[in-house]
Amino acid sequence: MSDLPVCRICGGALREFLDLGAQPMGNALVPPEKRGEEAYAFRFRLALAMCEACTMVQLIDYVRHDQMFHAGYPYRSSQSSVMRAHFENLAQRFLADELTGADPFIVELGSNDGIMLRTIAKAGVHHLGVEPCGDVAEVGRAGGIRVVNEFFDENLAAGILAEDGKADVIFAANTFSHIDFLDSILRGIKNLLAPGGVFVFEDPYFGDIVKRASFDQIYDEHIFFFTARSVQDMAARHGLELVDVELLPVHGGELRCVLAHTGARPVSPAVPELLEQEEAQGLTETATLTRFADGVRELGEILVARLRELRDQGKRVVGYGATAKSTTLLNYCGIGPDLVSFICDSTPEKQGRLTPGTHIPIESPDAFAAPYPDYALLLAWNHKDEILEKESAFREAGGRWIHYVPDVHID
Repeated sequence: MSDLPVCRICGGALREFLDLGAQPMGNALVPPEKRGEEAYAFRFRLALAMCEACTMVQLIDYVRHDQMFHAGYPYRSSQSSVMRAHFENLAQRFLADELTGADPFIVELGSNDGIMLRTIAKAGVHHLGVEPCGDVAEVGRAGGIRVVNEFFDENLAAGILAEDGKADVIFAANTFSHIDFLDSILRGIKNLLAPGGVFVFEDPYFGDIVKRASFDQIYDEHIFFFTARSVQDMAARHGLELVDVELLPVHGGELRCVLAHTGARPVSPAVPELLEQEEAQGLTETATLTRFADGVRELGEILVARLRELRDQGKRVVGYGATAKSTTLLNYCGIGPDLVSFICDSTPEKQGRLTPGTHIPIESPDAFAAPYPDYALLLAWNHKDEILEKESAFREAGGRWIHYVPDVHID
């Protein structure tokens, strides 16, 4: 506790408040034939701290970005109909509100399979996706978007500026919080952004994580957890200003932030309103963080007790959604194949593999009904409505869903 590193944003002292133990990487899915290999035995301490100075919440230890994001990275944004609609709507907003001048230019950091930029490209707008994961970048190219297969930093920003000019919009979804060198990224954004342009990013909102006790949002890829207050401070350190915020329901609760050059745009009333809400919630207070940590421990104990009870009754439980967040839950609680026989997931790249650390088999959703289990643990809870609608026959057949956010309960 006394040898904590300093804040990666401002160099201030860190206050640790949650330790989720030794964890594997969230997406380090294990081929069955390699379950004993050293490469899949990697662990790091998953612990969370808040900066005493700038209030940025962040992981104390972290995994190198090139270990997490590589050619075999399995996540695909377009797998979810909810996320497809989300990014389609956002692209239309950009086209209507921001990309209206002569030859506008938009850059997306972490463009994944190109789901947002496809709409932009179809509109004939000058664009560029920056995607470090090679296989995912290829999917984007095949879908008709222009992609560079690199990590974004100030050097790459300089190259983009020289070739394409200033960007009217720079966008990042579930990307900006993933990289430890935010200082270089922000310097690159500052230089690449047009005088009246905006940098828009959306990432998990710490206020929602505390409110919902959704501690599984904490895993290796999420290095930073933003609030309006911490983003405002971070932006100011780089000559940028937080001019708008929006709370989003996707991915279990996210914060969309809009940054602009200092003084370039008026600040929306939504910014001071959210700052006031965060103050009322006591997000920076030790008592709040302690209650959150205590709630996490209690939730984990209740969930494991319920699963053991069902096992002892001879009930069959499977999981639904082999998400990165489920890696945190399963490893923190010690949930393995003895409690959850397998997990079904619609992503082909995940099927046939084992969950990181706990080695639960991952199957196609076809296995869910062959036959239906007695209970299903909803691991992809952020897609609850979509999944429950898709699997309505499960409940009609007498199956019951186990939920753990914001508390453990069974439908």
